[in-house]
Order: sequence, then C-alpha cells, then structure tokens
Amino acid sequence: MKSFFLELVRFCFRFRAYNTEVLSTPGPVLLLPNHTSWLDWLFLYVVLDDDWKFVTSSTTAQSSWLHRKIMVNERTFPVDTTSPYAVKRMAEYLATGGRLVLFAEGRISITGSLMKLFDGTGFLVHKTHAKVITAYLRGASRVHWVRHKGWTKWFPTVTAHFSQVLEAPALPEGTSNTVARQKRTTWLRDAMVRQQFDTEMEFGQRTVLGAIAETAGNIPGKIVLEDFTGAEVTYRKLMVGTEVLAQALTPPLLGPATRVGVLLPNINGTPIILLALWSLGRVPALLNFSTGAQVMLQCAQLAGLKQIITSRQFVTKAKLDMSTFAPAGIELIFLEDVRAGITATAKFAALLKHTLSCGSGLRDIITEERRTEVQSDPAVILFTSGSEGVPKGVELTHANLLANIRQVDVTMDLTDDERFFNAMPLFHSFGLTACTLYPLVRGLYVFLYPSPLHYRMVPAAVYDRACTIMVGTNTFLNGYARKAHPYDFSTVKYLVAGAEKVQEATANIWARKFGVRLLEGYGATECSPAVCLNSRVDVKFGSVGRFMPGMEWRLEPVEGVAEGGRLFVRGPNIMKGYLNPEPNAAFLALGGWYDTGDMVRVDDEGFVFILGRLKRFAKVSGEMVSLTAVEDALAGAFPQFGLRCEIAVIAVHDEDKGEKLIAITNEPKLTLDDLRQVIRAKGLTNLCTPREIRAVHEIPKLGTGKVNHRALMEQLQAESKPSA
Repeated sequence: MKSFFLELVRFCFRFRAYNTEVLSTPGPVLLLPNHTSWLDWLFLYVVLDDDWKFVTSSTTAQSSWLHRKIMVNERTFPVDTTSPYAVKRMAEYLATGGRLVLFAEGRISITGSLMKLFDGTGFLVHKTHAKVITAYLRGASRVHWVRHKGWTKWFPTVTAHFSQVLEAPALPEGTSNTVARQKRTTWLRDAMVRQQFDTEMEFGQRTVLGAIAETAGNIPGKIVLEDFTGAEVTYRKLMVGTEVLAQALTPPLLGPATRVGVLLPNINGTPIILLALWSLGRVPALLNFSTGAQVMLQCAQLAGLKQIITSRQFVTKAKLDMSTFAPAGIELIFLEDVRAGITATAKFAALLKHTLSCGSGLRDIITEERRTEVQSDPAVILFTSGSEGVPKGVELTHANLLANIRQVDVTMDLTDDERFFNAMPLFHSFGLTACTLYPLVRGLYVFLYPSPLHYRMVPAAVYDRACTIMVGTNTFLNGYARKAHPYDFSTVKYLVAGAEKVQEATANIWARKFGVRLLEGYGATECSPAVCLNSRVDVKFGSVGRFMPGMEWRLEPVEGVAEGGRLFVRGPNIMKGYLNPEPNAAFLALGGWYDTGDMVRVDDEGFVFILGRLKRFAKVSGEMVSLTAVEDALAGAFPQFGLRCEIAVIAVHDEDKGEKLIAITNEPKLTLDDLRQVIRAKGLTNLCTPREIRAVHEIPKLGTGKVNHRALMEQLQAESKPSA
C-alpha cells in the first residue's frame, strides 16, 4: 500500500524527499512537520518506516467514517487533546524508544504559514530528552485540500525536507518547568523557521526577477500593483510591461554601463523599470530625490552612472534642478520618450507570449553551474540616509534581497489576501525590499503612494483601499495619528515601524485611538534591510524583536557604557559592500561582519533592545548618555502642546563637563523646567537633563522620516538662539 501511495504522489505532485537518511534515527525521537494541508500525513507516510506513529486527536478521529478510516489504525497514536494526560502518554511512549510524528501547531494552518506551537511540545522534549527532526513540506500549502483562503492548484509540486537530528541545548540548573517549557518551545519553533528559510534559499529562485515571475506564472490574473492614479496592474500586465520596456531600453538607447540610475517616485512604473533592467542584466541605482540635486549628483558620480531613467513630468512637479547632470556626462532618459517609441505590435506580441506561458515568460532558467554565481550577482545600488554624514553607496545582491524577503516571509504569518500600503519611497531599503519586492514575490497586493508626508491623505487612502499591512517610521506614524479619524485604520492587521526608534507615546496612541498594535523592527540599508522583527507570534513591547533566521550576532563592549554593547551582525542578507573605498575597506576587513554602529542589549529570550547609535551617545562628566533615550523620555510627555510637539536632542562641546545636551523643539512655549520634571519623573539621572532649549520653526527631516541631525546642527549654528 505504501508503494502505491508513493507512486501516486510522485505522479500527481512530482513528490521528492530530501535527507531521508535521518528518518532511520532510533527513538526516542520526535518528528515535527509544518501542517498546511489535509494531505500532509500522506507526504510523510510514504517515506517513514512502519514503526513511526502519527499523533492524532481521538475526538477528531471519531467525527466521520473517513476520519476513523484514516486516523484510527496501527500507524496512529490517538490522544485526547483536552486531557492534561495527553503529554504524559506521549512521554511514556517516547521513553520506550518510540518514534512519533507530531503536528505541533495543533491544527492545519489557516494562514498557509507556520503558526504558534503548543508549549506542550516543548515540555515533551524537556521531559523525555527526545531527539528532534523538523520537516518542511514545501508546496503543500498550495494543494486544494487546505484551510487557508489563498490560491491553490490541483497538483502543485510538493517536496519534503528533513533536518539533521537536533538535540535541545542544555538549560541552567534550577530552571523551572514553566521556563523550560517556554524555552524549549521557542527553540523548536526557531528550528522549524530556520529549516524553512534554509530550504527556500537552497531550492528557490536565484534572482528577484525569477521569483516574481514564478509567482506570476501561478496567479497571472491577480492585481498586485496600484498607484495613486488608480491604475491597476495584474501579474500578467507586470510581466508584459517588463518585457516591452526591456525591449525599448535595449541598446543603443542604453549604453554599455552596467549600472543605470533610476529617479522615480512610488508609481507602478518604478518596479516595472527595476524588473526590465534586471532582465537586461543591468543594475539599477535608486537615487534619493529628497536630498536635492547636489547630493544626487554626488551619488550618481559615486556609482559611475552615465544614464538615469526618470520622468519629465516628475522632474517638473518635484521642482528638481537637473541642469548639472548633463555637464557631468550623465544623460537623462525620460519615460515619456521611451513609451512613445513602443508600438502596439510589440505590446500585443508580449501579451500573447505571457498569456500562453501563464505570465511566467521571464522565469529564470539557471544551470547548476551558474546557481552560486547568480546569487552573488549585484541587484541594486541604494544610498544610506546620510543623517550623520555623506550618503554611502550600498551594493546589494540578488541573494541579499531574496534572503531578507524569505526571512520576513517565514517570520510573519501573512495570508494571500493581505493588502500592503506603501508610502515609503523605493529609494529607501525598507520601502523597496519589505514593502514592494516582498509582496511581489509573495503574491500580495501593493498600493504605492507617492509621499509619506501627506498626513491627511494617507489615512484616507488606507481606508479607501482597505489595506491590512502598513509600514512607516515613528515620525510618519505620529503625523498620521494627528490627522486620522479613529476608523481610518480599521482594516489594518499589521502595523510595522522601523528606520528610527519607535517612541512609547507613538505605540500608545495607535493602540488607544485606532486599536492597532505596533510591531517594531530594526534594520539598515546594508542588511537589505531587516535585522530584527517583532511578529504576532513572537513579540515583546519595547524591543525590536528577535534576530532574523540565518543571522549571527555579537556584542562588543564600549567603554563607559555599562549595559549592552556595540552590535555586529553577519548573514546572507548582509550587503556585498560599499561603493565608497574607505568604508568598503573597513567592511571587508571584518570578514563578512557588519558593524551597525548601534548600542543594543539582548535579553534571555533573544529580544533586542536598541539603546541608541554609538554616535548618538554623549560623554557628560565622564558618563555615557544616550541621546536617543532622552528623546524617547521626552516624546509625547507634553500633551498640553498637542501631538505636533517634537523634540530632538543633540550634544555639543562643553568646557566644564566635556559635552552638554541641547534640546531642540518646534514648540516655543516649552521650558527647561518642563524638561527637568519629565526627566526626573522618568527616573533618568540628572546628566540626561538638557542644559539648553532652543526653538526652531521646524525640525529638519530626511526623506525617510528620520531627524536630520547633521542639518539640525548646521541650522542651529547658523540661526538658532536660546529661548530659555
């Protein structure tokens, strides 16, 4: 019978199993697979020896004759899931050298992703010291017999991937059963998440274009892009647009240079431009138009750009002075001119091709010899925000981007019907990878909005498009909270904040006014960008979450800072390098490690807490003071001035104390006494109290929403005077 079913799944699902040698491991051993379909047991049954038993619910097994036929036999281990003795029965069986298959989620996933694990699984491992094998049933979530509401196929490809034999790490003596249960369950889920990530990296597409084209081939008619003009783009249109635009951009229009600049806002055409350039083997360099023409020119010259693709209409509306680019030998290619040269015949031919190929005409076909090489191919050039200096050019590979996309995917429990709202600019790594490329690879709708600064319009757009996922920075989220109606964000399930430290006042107002829990993450352009992320499954308020799967980290102590250390990270999402020679030499000297420049602490559960950038620590009377911590303490502490009140803190040289803190605010009525009372009430030392307060009309920001501390310092030196 087993041979028959094996041939059946091979024929219907092109089924293959990997690393099956570990399945001969003697008991006690526990096999933990993900659980996404009604056929999961079948995919495992055909490769397991007869002494493996499947843990089943004795109640569910009696619900119908079919359930009794399948779930009550010599290969099952029925337990009453409502009984406290269920774990005891399994533990007794394992103690005899038994081998059990346990679907630790306790149910078929309703998201298609890994859900929570019942902590009884961790307790079982803790008490029995059983060995563990995790299993990832890749593609099983796409068979028809599932409980989630996403897209399915009659006969998708399904493969089973088994981990090496795992043994739980030792716990300190005296660890209570409750803590042990929690730690073991967390360890098991981490192992399952890590295996899913490693498997996707090994067996998935090797380029972002290939990954998007693969998804397009499965759901060609799904609307995945929409912008503020109301234009909707299906996957088929996306692939057609990519091919037509690539044909129009072929030489002689594009020169021989590999890198091509892209200067465009959040519109449907921007991701299409990226895909077209990738299909031509070019590397797009996304320019930050919020920095002004001079900085953009510096970035373009740093990247060695000879051509920049932009829009004449955008340049005019944004009032960008591009007159210095031509004298510098940089040609502007306007999309309006490119589109005018595209014929109806070319559009029809591309449409016909992608209709016949189900939208997957640009899918990668890569030989085994090229797989490693393709992974390291450059994909995009981004430029750091420049909040504390001149922007650096960051080169990210396809492997970097795909690693971060897959890290996010296995961490978050998103469903196929999620709707992204993205007002973060695509020149920012957060807006590019997490908010545009990730949903396009995953098969999710994205609404592209041109500016995150439209504090009245953004809430209305989120409400109108019924978006479920929203991202932003602390600054932007505060702006939306001031202007939005309490019902505007009623459909938002996931509110993710990053790029700058989230202040407690921001999280509180979103929870109280809109009923939305804010999930904070942490990243950097150099990390593609996500390093840590809170999820609905794994969350701790005040932290930025736990490290992404596949990442290593270490903390180096810093003199004068008693808590935490300077964070270094390494992993598949870390950049290839800088374009700037000096920073790149320093990066390469670290052997793959990236120095974040941030001071953090990591608790016993692996949650990361940001203490501030090392550059944003001041040495006052010989003690290190975090300027970020002071800003957090002061944020939202003055409700009498309303939500608009903003405070930034900088440090300047002081003859007596080494450095002193200065508070800069856009509220002229704020006094030093107000600040002292808050600092004292928050339990901070007197060294954290600003010695001066200065009022400015507006605190300067970068295009990403961060405070521009460099511009703020220059502004104060030029024009600001003490107000108290």
